Amino acid sequence: MEVILLERIAKLGQMGETVKVRDGFARNYLLPLGKALRANAANKARFESERSTLEARNLERKSEAQKVADSLDGKSFIIVRSAGETGQLYGSVAARDIVETLAAEGFNINRNQVDLNQPIKAIGLHKVTLHLHGEVDVAIEINVARSAEEAERQAKGESLTSADAIYGVDEDALKPEDFFNPEAELESEEE
Repeated sequence: MEVILLERIAKLGQMGETVKVRDGFARNYLLPLGKALRANAANKARFESERSTLEARNLERKSEAQKVADSLDGKSFIIVRSAGETGQLYGSVAARDIVETLAAEGFNINRNQVDLNQPIKAIGLHKVTLHLHGEVDVAIEINVARSAEEAERQAKGESLTSADAIYGVDEDALKPEDFFNPEAELESEEE
């Protein structure tokens, strides 16, 4: 199906271009969201008559998105989750969780603007891209940790996936005697 794009769409084209897309993509995404019109004579004439207002609206949306991007650029957000000793989360951090964290900080971002191909399943620092507009993207850092204290340690570059980092115990220096007392076993056998 051929459609006329009403805004810039990544990997597809610029506003005003007539492009050929799959029928399902046009019917289920582009047309219902108002991102395109079917390419017929009536819609081409309609687009040309409304072109200046569409371009002005697009420019306004882009400037608003750029303001949000400037305030978000390079920021780090902390998400506290339960995790095992190896750093594996009991659950995951999805786009919904990132949106909630941003909303708590005063940023109004939609879930479909978060570029997260798969959920975050381990503690650590994770880069996430937000698509605020067809032409405006911004990268933020998500710091997933077990506590706010651990998040600060991770932000400084410390790895928290070993017992030494978590408990202050050097795993390599441990000896069997640290875990049990051999004399105590001999005494219990003699009794």
